[in-house]
Amino acid sequence: MDDIKLAKVENVRMIDRYNTKNPTVGTLYLTATHLIFVEPDSNKETWILHMHIASIEKLPLSTTGSPLLIRCKTFLSVTFVIPKDSECHDVYTSLIKLFQPVSINKLYCFNYQPAKDDFPKNVGWDFFKLEAEFKHMLVPNENWTLCSMNEKYELCDTYPRQIYVPKEATTLMLISSSRFRSKGRLPALTYLHNNKASICRCSQPLSGFSARCLEDEQMLEAIRKTNPNNDYMFVVDTRPRINAMANRAAGKGYENEAFYENIKFHFLGIENIHVQRASLQKVLEACEQKSPTMSAFLNALESSGWLKHIRSILDTSSFIANAVDKGISVVVHCSDGWDRTAQVCSLAQLMLNPYYRTIKGFQALIEKDWLAFGHKFSERCGHIQTDAREVSPIFTQFLDCTWQLMSQRSESFEFNERFLLILHDHVHSCQFGTFVGNCEKDRLDLKLAERTFSLWGYMSNHLNEYINPLYKPNVDESIKANLAPQCIKFWRGMYSRFESGIHPREPLGDLLLDSKEHCNSLEDHVQHLTKRIASFKNYISKSAKKLQDATTTTTTKVTKEPTPNEINDNKYNYDKKLSELSAADDDHPLKASNMSFANLSLNAEQTSPQALSEEISSVALDWKSMRNVTTCSCSTPFDQFSKKTHCWRCGEIFCERCIDKNVALPGHDSGKPVPVCRGCFRQMQKQSP
Repeated sequence: MDDIKLAKVENVRMIDRYNTKNPTVGTLYLTATHLIFVEPDSNKETWILHMHIASIEKLPLSTTGSPLLIRCKTFLSVTFVIPKDSECHDVYTSLIKLFQPVSINKLYCFNYQPAKDDFPKNVGWDFFKLEAEFKHMLVPNENWTLCSMNEKYELCDTYPRQIYVPKEATTLMLISSSRFRSKGRLPALTYLHNNKASICRCSQPLSGFSARCLEDEQMLEAIRKTNPNNDYMFVVDTRPRINAMANRAAGKGYENEAFYENIKFHFLGIENIHVQRASLQKVLEACEQKSPTMSAFLNALESSGWLKHIRSILDTSSFIANAVDKGISVVVHCSDGWDRTAQVCSLAQLMLNPYYRTIKGFQALIEKDWLAFGHKFSERCGHIQTDAREVSPIFTQFLDCTWQLMSQRSESFEFNERFLLILHDHVHSCQFGTFVGNCEKDRLDLKLAERTFSLWGYMSNHLNEYINPLYKPNVDESIKANLAPQCIKFWRGMYSRFESGIHPREPLGDLLLDSKEHCNSLEDHVQHLTKRIASFKNYISKSAKKLQDATTTTTTKVTKEPTPNEINDNKYNYDKKLSELSAADDDHPLKASNMSFANLSLNAEQTSPQALSEEISSVALDWKSMRNVTTCSCSTPFDQFSKKTHCWRCGEIFCERCIDKNVALPGHDSGKPVPVCRGCFRQMQKQSP
């Protein structure tokens, strides 16, 4: 809190570029982690996490005050007009210190504590193990083996400890290849297809104009031999040829075809991190035009080159996926093998393997090809004060390409757009330790698994929000991207998501998911009622049989001749039979009280009538329509980005804050915890014994 010079400023105006004539007036609060703007009239709050801030700019003084322009990594752009220049300066200097810490140990994740005990700190850190992911691919096997030489990161400090290499590879080959490749990133297996074709990844060779390494040549030949179905393989350099040639002057470059046998080389032309950073900046400028016309926006988007870059990444990924699908192994690299290589290797696997198109599989893909193989998240996302030239939207592009595939083949993906947006925002938020650091070694040195919470642990509590209602598992083994220019779209949901007025209030995906959840709730309730009715039928039939047997027995006794000892006195006999009935077992079929439906349920399921009534009424049969619901019961307004959630018990709609409990409903057969509002949760707590 020492960095905060001013904690609260009143009469601040927030300017929306679509509504400059009537700006919102409210109070600005500055906390240790967030900048919060509260609009008292509408009860709306705008929360900006310090770690999400990309840039802060003090604009020239106006007649109404001192404007402060804040641009966020989540693509929110907002201007606050603060009445006094001195107050604006205090907020500005405080934010400059807070939004980009000097030390990695000052990041938000090291102080973050969930508001409630949602999940323990250790949950999520053990969801994915590299060995388990390779076991899915049946590795190790007769061709591939686990290399133990990187246990202490001595072979390559930006690679994982477990790397898989050809069985033929000798220690000398591995060491020499590592020394011959930039940053020691030797060729290592990342994906093995079921037809024995593989994807290996590495960095550029330090070949210069004429240098060669026999062991590196032998290493690539050993990789080729792991696939007996083809006598050649591809080496894909993801860079434009001219960039690779320029690197030769610096002693790096690319493989010389004369030295590498049975290999076909391809340059596939994805631009470097600096071009991608500048391109995204132009996209944001296109989105921030004051009053954009159709031609002005489209021209600005075209000149940014962003969609061209997205298509280029998809094109390269498709080339790799098609080669592997045909049984041809591929070795992929760029300059250092942690940006473009990560993009195209992971996207190719997404196209080839339906497992990676599930929620768990996609998370595993990120763990393997991005986290374990050393994509520099902290540098590329600007987590701490660093060289601005190292910042680049490489992971954002990967998510964009995934969204393009989802748009074309929505039934092939288990997850929805919200899943990708949550991933994007938390990669930048540093709220969780999952994406902090530049490689596996960094994360171990920082002891993130002990000191911070895992994003996967958090997401496991919200999986129902990420389900794609159109998903059809096992429809396609592999999918292909349509690379026609008109099929590559601008991702409005990412780059323009905070622009009010251009989104539907209820996204179609949310409406479909809501309908699916309602159907699931009703089916679960029907299942429970069916079992209840079956048990009642069973009990009634048993009781009826006992009653019939008892009636028959009684009739027989009545028709019998009275014995000499039996007294022929109706009153005496009636009283005697009544006393016998009273002393009989509770389930005697002639007992009058036993024939009530309340007691039927008691004997059938050991459930009181009150509990039975609670079971039936615990599931909402009608859910309130999401359409045109503008505010939650707590007065929080819903905008186009807010998640509206139904309470499965009462059927009303609430915001995420008001529906933070998951409990099992008595009227559901599955016993699965489902979302309930706070009011229903309290009511259920009172009713439970």
